[in-house]
Amino acid sequence: MDARVRSSRRSTGTATEPAGSRRAEFLTPNQVADRLLVAPVTVRLWASRGLLPSVSTPGGHRRFRVQDVEAFIAKRQQLQASADAPPSRLLIIDDDPQFARYLSNLLAVRAPSVAVDVACDGFSAGIKCEAMRPDVVTLDLQMPDMDGFAVCRLLRSMFGDRKPRIVALSGFMSSDNVKRILAAGANACLAKTTAPEVLMRELAIPMPTAATAATADENR
Repeated sequence: MDARVRSSRRSTGTATEPAGSRRAEFLTPNQVADRLLVAPVTVRLWASRGLLPSVSTPGGHRRFRVQDVEAFIAKRQQLQASADAPPSRLLIIDDDPQFARYLSNLLAVRAPSVAVDVACDGFSAGIKCEAMRPDVVTLDLQMPDMDGFAVCRLLRSMFGDRKPRIVALSGFMSSDNVKRILAAGANACLAKTTAPEVLMRELAIPMPTAATAATADENR
């Protein structure tokens, strides 16, 4: 094939199947998934969202340039290196306005530097997570339009396993629900009546001084 034709195809986002020595420059979704230790569907989702550049073969198969994958891995490693830092963005996903207000007030006292937002249903949760990119999410298991199990699976398909940290909260705890939500990708599952100290620890928020803790408990 003429070199000018190959160049034209690359510039329009369509790539021929690499031949000879060029084959090693491209990876399939499964090969990328193996390198990143994620499911192939997650790789395709990253590509469809423009997070991981890709090209298409004449047959419509998605392929990834090795240099793009390596750059993506390097960026993820940088993000993972900062994962031990205290959270700076937290999203409350809960359709109970009273509990959401309590939790917001608790966080305002115990972690005033953390940006907090609230989503009252699964649909708005997906939109706000995409825009906010929270470090931590609290997730109500019982919601009318999309239950917490479905929301949890959605978040893991969007962002992978590293972030956000997902702490499920329920007013009706059961061993079956705990198993289901952990299997869906949550990091922890607590009762909504859990002591603030335990909740803050699961949210990876540093413990406050005795004075600020007393103030927070008064607002409960």
